[in-house]
This record gives sequence, C-alpha cells and structure tokens, in this order.
Amino acid sequence: MSRRTLIKAAAAGGAAGLVPGLQSAVYAQGSDKPEKEEVRIGFIPLTDCASVVMASVLGFDKKYGVKIIPTKEASWAGVRDKLVNGELDMAHVLYGLVYGVHLGISGPKKDMAVLMSLNNNGQAITLSKALADKGAVDGGSLAKVMSREKREYTFAGTFPTGTHAMWMHYWLAASGINPVSGAKLITVPPPQMVANMRVGNMDGFCVGEPWGHRAIMDNIGITAVTTQDIWRDHPEKVLGTTADFAKKNPNTCRAVMMAVLEASRWIDASLQNKLKMAETVADKSYVNTGVDAINQRILGRYQNGLGKTWDDPNHMKFFNDGAVNYPYLSDGMWFLTQHKRWGLLKEHPDYLGVAKQINQIDLYKQVATAMKISIPTDPMRSSKLIDGIVWDGKDPAKYADSFKIKA
Repeated sequence: MSRRTLIKAAAAGGAAGLVPGLQSAVYAQGSDKPEKEEVRIGFIPLTDCASVVMASVLGFDKKYGVKIIPTKEASWAGVRDKLVNGELDMAHVLYGLVYGVHLGISGPKKDMAVLMSLNNNGQAITLSKALADKGAVDGGSLAKVMSREKREYTFAGTFPTGTHAMWMHYWLAASGINPVSGAKLITVPPPQMVANMRVGNMDGFCVGEPWGHRAIMDNIGITAVTTQDIWRDHPEKVLGTTADFAKKNPNTCRAVMMAVLEASRWIDASLQNKLKMAETVADKSYVNTGVDAINQRILGRYQNGLGKTWDDPNHMKFFNDGAVNYPYLSDGMWFLTQHKRWGLLKEHPDYLGVAKQINQIDLYKQVATAMKISIPTDPMRSSKLIDGIVWDGKDPAKYADSFKIKA
C-alpha cells in the first residue's frame, strides 16, 4: 500500500471505527508511524479546550496511533514557556500568542506553527455590576460613563498579543475609547478573572467561556458584547506547536490533527454530544466549574445578566463542516495588523510571508483530504467587523494604518 492510500484508509477507518488489522498494517510499513507516540498537549481551563480533551477521553487518539496527554496549565505565559522549552509538544493556545512568539514580541522569539484552528466564537466582554449600575451596559454607554466620571478604568485580557486582548482593544476603539491612552489594560489568567472582578481589580474583562457566564451566575458582572458580535465566526484558539516540532514529527502532527478533527466533528454533531462534552470538561481535572456554567452558552442560550436572553446561532463552534478548522492565512495576518495598530510591532511585518511560515496549510490539507473534510478554495476570507470595516487580507499594511484610534 502506498502512503497516500494508507492515510486515506486510516481516515476512512477512523470515521467509521477502525478496519481490523489496519493499524498494524500501517505501522508495519513504517512510513506513517508517528515519530512520537505520547504527545503532551497543554490547555487552559476554558470550554474551548474541549476538542483536545475529548480526543483523549473518547479514545480518538489511539485510533490514529498516538496517546494525547492533556496537561492543565495555569496561565498563557506558562503555556508559551513550556512550548518554547519543549516541556509541551503542542497546546490549545491563543492565535495571537503563537504569532507574538514567532515575531519575538511576547517573550522569547521562536519559530512557531499553527496546525489547525480549534474553534470560532464563544468569548465575551464582561463589565462589572458596579459599572452596569451606572448605565454602562454596552460600548456606547460605557464611553459616556467614562467621559462623565473621570478616573483610571482598568480592563483585563489574558495575554498581551492574544485574542482576548485584541478583542478588548478592538471593541473599546470601536466604541470611541482609546485602549492605550484612555484606559489601563492588564493581564489576568482566565480562571482568575471572576475572582479579580469580585474584589474590584478591574472594570471589565475579555475571556473565553465559561468565565463570562460564570460572572453572571455569581452576580458580579454583565455581558456587554460577545466576541461573535465583534467578528462573526472569528478565529480563536489554535492547535499550536513549534516549527521545529512540526518539521521533525509530521506523522505525529497528522495523527493528532486527525484525532482532534474527529473530536471536533463529534462535538458539533448533536445536542447530546455537546452536553456530554460539557459534563466532561466541567470536571476538576479540566475546567473545574459547574456543568451549568458551560452547557447554556455552548448551545447558544445566552443571557446578559440584565434580564435579556437570546438564542445565538453564532455560538462556539468546533467543526462547522470543517469551516472552523482550516488555518486561513488572513486570520493569522489580522492579529499582526492589530499588533501593529497598538504599537506591539514597530514596523509593518511581511504579513503574508509570516502567515505562510506559521500556518501549516499543506499539512492541514493532507489530513482534511484523508478524512474527506471540505477544504476552502482560498486561504483568505473576508469578514465585516463590528465597526463596519471589512477585513479580507488583501492590503494588510493599509488596513493596519487606516484606523482613527491607534497607539
């Protein structure tokens, strides 16, 4: 059997329960045997670590000849350090963190790789109950309160170059608030957000679920905006590793990607699967919260903490027929435009060149083709964000420079 035939056969077997004897046939050939069979994958306690966790819990990893060891980490800085020094092989990680490390603007510089995207949507910006009581319940009303009551306002993200910091910056700016000169932005690890707001350390925060919903349940905050309202189907966490690991262990990468893709497809397949996932990841070894903090928003059932409820069709998605997982070049480039906008990058980088180095599109295509998962025809996609500005990746330098509010 040729290698391509084997990958296809493995994928077909993977989708329908393994063909008896296939694995031994594959590995007897040697060519597709994962170079590293135990893979340590770091994750932060967030709902969107689910595809990595479920790939391990449901045994999809074994099907592809690897053992995923999910490793719970305390902070994104910790994830970064362990990826860079090799303590972790891969991680459920912030898109913008990977790009920041690659360019040396968020700690030690190291060539990085994005293997695939893990989820779209499902983060939120929370404002404190104290601010909401003064009338700040969305961007416009927050700007009014801030101009009326002058003081230092503090908002939190989870990592300086990460997704949450960029959503917070973008939303504040779209509301007419300069996040650099008009507010203070601090970094707080996701599981500590709610506790920090409870003691008054910040006026607002942006973080992944379940911590936005948890703030409402604990009656300390309200949801001012969801990130899918900032950018529908936005990129969020990725399966990240170092360029070195991806280069030395292509078979391992493919095997892990297949397992995680299968878990992603499984989560999105039914309501029942989503609820089973919520039960699993709520456990103390993963997110460590009540199931009720997770299970509403993954079904798209939202409340804002002020009596408003709605069903959101753009809730957290893990697969969406493969549309979630393709590592679009334009997604990675967008984070670079914002790093430039907010002064994290002093000069314009080679936006497209950097994205092509990091996003492992060829590797992803091999895996998706083998698993019969649809692949977009274009590595760029076009989206209109909350301020009406369209991002399509065509002229990133012009886009980065076009904003009125910037550093």
